[in-house]
Amino acid sequence: MKAAIVTFPGTNRERDMAIALRRASGQRPQMVWHREDALPSGLDLVVLPGGFSYGDYLRCGAMAAQSPVMAAVRAFAARGGHVLGVCNGFQMLCEAGLLPGALLRNASLRFLAMDCTMRVERADLPFTRHFRQGQTFRATMAHGDGNWFADDETLARLEGEGRVVFRYEGENLNGSRNAVAGICSPNGRVLGLMPHPENCVDPLVGGEDGLPLFTGLAEALSPA
Repeated sequence: MKAAIVTFPGTNRERDMAIALRRASGQRPQMVWHREDALPSGLDLVVLPGGFSYGDYLRCGAMAAQSPVMAAVRAFAARGGHVLGVCNGFQMLCEAGLLPGALLRNASLRFLAMDCTMRVERADLPFTRHFRQGQTFRATMAHGDGNWFADDETLARLEGEGRVVFRYEGENLNGSRNAVAGICSPNGRVLGLMPHPENCVDPLVGGEDGLPLFTGLAEALSPA
């Protein structure tokens, strides 16, 4: 699996993501600076990692969504490429129009830094093929603006189309509508989620609950 991680001013989770991808696939992902106007050739996956791009000024992810590289990310997605956005990356995907809705301030108006439990709503995607539908797993929350919001019509459409991929199990700490933790594009190839599965890929630093997401991707996207 050939992957690239796009970095922006304020990104701080790119190394965690690189470790997760390399652990799953055995290959080192390429780092792409946001000022680039093209992606490396032959990619299977593009990742927008977490952090605080541009210091979260304006709206989280709004300025990053206007960076030159995002035109290439949109084109990659339009060609059927797989894109993963985690936390700030999820915010970018919404701001760039690749996923619906918006990430608002947490309902508590407090930054949340803690573990959470997610439930897998779909297990038929490359991102979830190593999970079971209904399975729960642990990941780490680290966000102040993780409250996913969409209007009633959009929410009903996503639920009806099966585009809610992950949902918070138990307490919905950030207040997301319908406890949404992660959603996908209509073709299932663009995924955004707020919690950090890349924080849970090594038993020495908190367990391996998030590793199936990356091993599933590596299996699905690696050449036969």
